[in-house]
Amino acid sequence: VFNRKTGEPPLINGWIPYLGKALIFRKDAFKFLLDQQKKLGDIFTVHVAGRYITFIMDPFQYVYVIRNSKQLEFHEFADKMASKTFDYPALSNGKFPDLKENLHRIYQYLQGKPLEIISDHMMKNLQNIFEWKCSQATDWETEKMYKFCCSVMFEASFVTLYGRVPAADGHKVISEIRDKFIKFDASFPYLAANIPIELLGATKKVRKELIHHFLLQNMTKWLGGSKVVQARQDIFEKYELLGDYDKAAHHFAFLWASVGNTIPATFWAMYYLLRHPEALAAVRDEIDHLLQSTGQKRGPTYNIHLTREQLDNLVYLESALNESLRMCSSSMNIRISQEDFVLKLEGDQEVSLRKGDWIALYPQILHMDPEVYEDPKEYKFDRYIENGKKKTTFYKAGRKLKYFLMPFGSGISMCPGRFLAMNEMKMFLFLLLSHFDVELGESKAVRLDNSRMGLGILLPDTDITFRYKLRS
Repeated sequence: VFNRKTGEPPLINGWIPYLGKALIFRKDAFKFLLDQQKKLGDIFTVHVAGRYITFIMDPFQYVYVIRNSKQLEFHEFADKMASKTFDYPALSNGKFPDLKENLHRIYQYLQGKPLEIISDHMMKNLQNIFEWKCSQATDWETEKMYKFCCSVMFEASFVTLYGRVPAADGHKVISEIRDKFIKFDASFPYLAANIPIELLGATKKVRKELIHHFLLQNMTKWLGGSKVVQARQDIFEKYELLGDYDKAAHHFAFLWASVGNTIPATFWAMYYLLRHPEALAAVRDEIDHLLQSTGQKRGPTYNIHLTREQLDNLVYLESALNESLRMCSSSMNIRISQEDFVLKLEGDQEVSLRKGDWIALYPQILHMDPEVYEDPKEYKFDRYIENGKKKTTFYKAGRKLKYFLMPFGSGISMCPGRFLAMNEMKMFLFLLLSHFDVELGESKAVRLDNSRMGLGILLPDTDITFRYKLRS
């Protein structure tokens, strides 16, 4: 630990100059940060791969970072990372005035009334896919669970956002895009860590092929796409300096943002429900009860319609989903200091920051804090329910926490599609459990694969078989 300027937190340097603590950090960020917190307290700086990252570990201090969006910027950092990863020119490079703001405005299509419209489309598309699965399932069908979640969620999301592929083999076209997507996604952590794509085998070729699917001449053939994608297309048309390939790359990035985290999150929600029979029974019971009380029949030939209120009132389903998100999300919330300044925190604490320093919150530490969540490693499907209602009060050291569950980031970096993502995952589980009897096909435990620590939802370290048949 090195001495710093007055007011600067203790610095942890690595023994390899440039790499800093990157290697240890990559192996298990969670354990590394907890160890440092024990030694140095709630605020410390780590030198990782040429960057100085100051971690704020106390959840009561989060609010001071989150609301200070003037001096602590996020968008430019995100833009740089995304433009490199998805191969489009950075929005902030001056050639595209107001493009960032214009694209940001479009997120209104993922909230309020427009959210209900796109959620309804998603529900219809999910039902079509489940109906197709039903027609295949004459008796018990066995599949790999991650693969199943991936194929259902990818196709339903794709069709909802971009429209149907009218070719006779529409399924096949989407499957091809999905297979390439999975290959690209496997390299995502490396791209995010700034490793040149040239070093990542076939990734560059795969990315190019994926982007080509989103060229205008291909997208115009797809039928019934969403308002949000249409609005993005309209905006791109206004920028003459944005090439056709660049526009396509933006569309591809949006696809990744839409499914890159929802697919693994859906897997974990399903996996934990099947591992815990009492959770499965409670959620299924709630679903059956809703269908009965609204006079809707379950089964492949009936169209189920859920209003926003009905989806919101499935408290056991939401709690079970939140509990799996608590256990599998690992996103680092990053801000970049725009100037040398002193960040004022609670209890007269302050941190001196230099221009260009990173500030990071690591909510996984909060999600796994035994003071906030009793037995944090245990899956408790009803953790977010109290007296039959949603529970939103959680405490640490006897004080109520403002932030207690943060799978979607925070403040200015909060995921704009979070409401749609929650709806999609609820609808997936709703249809799965109303259509099928489902059980695990093997008893092995699936663990989190840590290679995406800090980047969102962790993937499973292995796939697992499950079986399903039509509910009698």
